[in-house]
Amino acid sequence: MVRHASLFSQLVALFHRQRFYELVYRHRAERYAKGFSCWDQFVAMLFCQLAQARSLREISGGLASALGKLRHVGVKTAPNKSTLSYANAHRPWQLFQDLFYDALQWCQQAAPGKIKKFRFKNKLLSLDSSTISLCLSLFPWAKFRRTKGAVKLHLLLDHDGYLPSFAHLTDGKKADVNIARIVSLAPGSIIVMDRGYNDYELFANWTRSGVYFVTRLKDNADYIVLKEHPVAARGNIVSDETIFFAAAKAQKHCPFPLRRIVSVDPESGQSIALLTNHFEFAASTIGAIYKDRWQIELFFKALKQNLRVKTFVGTTENALYIQIWTALIAMLLIKFLQFKAAIAWSLSNLVAFLRWNLFMYRNLWDWLDRPEDTPPLEPPPSQLPLPLRRIGQHLLTPVATSP
Repeated sequence: MVRHASLFSQLVALFHRQRFYELVYRHRAERYAKGFSCWDQFVAMLFCQLAQARSLREISGGLASALGKLRHVGVKTAPNKSTLSYANAHRPWQLFQDLFYDALQWCQQAAPGKIKKFRFKNKLLSLDSSTISLCLSLFPWAKFRRTKGAVKLHLLLDHDGYLPSFAHLTDGKKADVNIARIVSLAPGSIIVMDRGYNDYELFANWTRSGVYFVTRLKDNADYIVLKEHPVAARGNIVSDETIFFAAAKAQKHCPFPLRRIVSVDPESGQSIALLTNHFEFAASTIGAIYKDRWQIELFFKALKQNLRVKTFVGTTENALYIQIWTALIAMLLIKFLQFKAAIAWSLSNLVAFLRWNLFMYRNLWDWLDRPEDTPPLEPPPSQLPLPLRRIGQHLLTPVATSP
């Protein structure tokens, strides 16, 4: 870590430059680079997220105003708007996707471990997607409806630290269940999702692989009750049943008995029917597992409120994907700081404090624990002082100093 550096340069230093250039070489991302490297581009886009810049002008101007503080970041000069725009439009977004998964590894190592909401040891994951709306006149390639454009961000959230372990970008029309089919899950894992992922063949494949799922049963599902299980008189569980799908097509795709649990929300009084292939846990535990799926909704909300994933600095598909991937990288960086901090930062407060102090000279880890009373780090003097004294009106001679 550089001793005299801004908070931004200390954050950028967390990314391994050698590993970054290995990814650049793998994707041949600098084949036609002329003075503006992929590292310069990454620093500019990370600044866009942390400073919440809304345009190329704000990115270029913000970095130009802090030009004397960029040398520790490895950037010689602030990029021109046209240079950054061209790089975002033509350099492969897959470089930033791989950088996200590389950063995920060291972020997972810093995670505090399983949050003890449940006593079971199974890996708990939530799968969901979020639609990012776009203006169709500016993004004609992202047609979603007749007058609306959109892309979808699909996420698999690991409840150990609430970190995204899988991310995938598609057009807005892509069905969620198609992404669920390509997600790799270890045997014994528990995956939670909403009704958009109802697919009987997918349920059967997970059951054969030893993967447990918890989801909502469709209202029009046709099934036969094989067995009714006793439920507690007090509590929010109304019924607990072993069922088998009645339709011939459903039986063909999913020839396994499943478990249907009806839970009532004590506040609203509404009931929801849950479907799972796990028969060992108590019905109340299955209900609590589905309730914890709300964490992925909170993740999407925090991403959209605190980082730049609703307004974009480029209109091409490549530029948009680069900006979303750098937003996910910035989210990992913020989560990493939360894990390392001695105080309980809320994500929105940490993002705001970083934005206000991005180019302040502070020790990052001291500032993270004591943001209001951390002494500044003075940059080293570039020239030794030469004391002078005036003789007459024009002649200046050095003052004798003791050895």
